[in-house]
Amino acid sequence: MGEADGTMVPTFEDSPMTLARGSIGGYEYDRMVLKFSMMDDGREIPCAVSASAMDDLERVSRTAPERREEQFVRLRDRIEQCASRKFMAREFEGTPPGIILRSIDFRN
Repeated sequence: MGEADGTMVPTFEDSPMTLARGSIGGYEYDRMVLKFSMMDDGREIPCAVSASAMDDLERVSRTAPERREEQFVRLRDRIEQCASRKFMAREFEGTPPGIILRSIDFRN
């Protein structure tokens, strides 16, 4: 807990994770990512996961672009857990700031 004006306020580390499932934004062909969002209370956090990361997670060589959303749904829990970890570590990228997940982010 931190102090502000003599009162105790929770620091980022003391606060429970507030991310919740957001929406699926669809596959972006140019960037080869599937866009989705996570919710931090009422604030939408833009996120994306690379096509190659999803293929690596499923150990397949290449999924057709029109099948990316259903692939995301199958992998959604794992992808959102990884997005939550990057959110907690404040690993934002881009404009507006968001979470980008690549294959390396799923290696433990």
